[in-house]
Amino acid sequence: MSHQFAPSILRQYDIRGVVGETLEEADATALGRAFATMARARDAKSVAVGRDGREHSPRLQKALIAGLRAGGLDVVDVGMGPSPMLYFAAATLGVDAGIQVTGSHNPADYNGFKMLLGEASVHGEAIAELGRIAASGDWSEGKGGYRETDILEAYVDRLVADFRGGSFRIGWDAGNGAAGPALERLVERLPGEHHTLYTEVDGRFPHHHPDPTVEKNLADLKALVAEKGLDFGIAFDGDGDRIGAVDGKGRVVWGDQILMLLAGPVLAEAPGATVIADVKASKTFFERIEQLGGAPLMWKTGHSLIKAKMRETGAPLAGEMSGHIFFKHRWYGFDDALYAAVRLIEAVHGSGRSLAALVDAMPQTVATPEMRFAVGDKDKFAVVDRLLANLRADGAEIDDTDGARVTTADGWWLLRASNTQDVLAARAEASDQPGLDRLVAQIDAELGKLGVSRS
Repeated sequence: MSHQFAPSILRQYDIRGVVGETLEEADATALGRAFATMARARDAKSVAVGRDGREHSPRLQKALIAGLRAGGLDVVDVGMGPSPMLYFAAATLGVDAGIQVTGSHNPADYNGFKMLLGEASVHGEAIAELGRIAASGDWSEGKGGYRETDILEAYVDRLVADFRGGSFRIGWDAGNGAAGPALERLVERLPGEHHTLYTEVDGRFPHHHPDPTVEKNLADLKALVAEKGLDFGIAFDGDGDRIGAVDGKGRVVWGDQILMLLAGPVLAEAPGATVIADVKASKTFFERIEQLGGAPLMWKTGHSLIKAKMRETGAPLAGEMSGHIFFKHRWYGFDDALYAAVRLIEAVHGSGRSLAALVDAMPQTVATPEMRFAVGDKDKFAVVDRLLANLRADGAEIDDTDGARVTTADGWWLLRASNTQDVLAARAEASDQPGLDRLVAQIDAELGKLGVSRS
């Protein structure tokens, strides 16, 4: 029997929707059938399956597993944990694929699926193909096996297996997300003094929304660091693949700044290596990688796209402004906020300075948060194409890796089509506020030509 997914849930990097509106158990079962069909066509025989801590994740996982088994895949159920634990399972259990049931950093009523087949994440055209397989109803048939494996202790042991860090006083905020139980075990294995917030898993996220890239979500962690005089604080998103940090002065350390700090020790061991950041990253990041003797590479936003570029270039390290950090150096190449935290502790220890001093030493810039512009019924990609044409006609200095990143005497601004929402996303960075104001005015002016205004 064929199945039609709501088109809105088939996204660039994963499948995600609102439970009870665009995502039901029937969708999870159909995804299992379609994924098994795709995987078996590529000679895959087994899949690891995990879930996050949302209230609807157990039933969606059960429905997914039923579909995978009916399609002929053997299932290894690793239970509840962060997405990186599922990626670790896929890398170490001898399976051919992996699926995590997760709503990631979205609100509590969302859920979805992040998928791996072989070493690659399933994204873009492969997700569209899953939709076509489901719509055709031309499924593979079989009776896949099932077993449960508790991998949490092995995962946490591996996080610290070659730890080279020191002893610090650290605050942690798991945001009631799926990383909580792993974090409790991690801090038992680390030296120093550790204070944890919200490690009990609660899919309603009662204390704050678990997205550490939004500064207001770090308020409790900042307060903890200030109250106890801690060295720094670390926060995770709902499924543990995005890291956030605050220094001992309570300042947010953004994704590209974290990546800058992590790059030094990696490039000391891998001189000249490529380090990748997405198009939202600061100009100071790319300059710093060059100073360290590395080869900086700007690439498209999106964890699936970054992973693919890492494999292509052999990069030992990559990251995004959104706090996804990918280590191939001493790790497996997937984005893992708990492992990035371990490596951040190492990097601060190796510097011989405090995290606050390291942040103080970074070039000071002013930047906007991510700005969003609703495009209404216009095609967001067509709007970006028209923008690029206008900018080229004006002789602007453009990088079109992912949208338009324009460099001026004041700094740079970026406008790109969001892969997850019907909006254009923009960001700007300058050396001072008047320069930033001019960049934002330029964004508004260019969008005005295209009939788009700030939402």
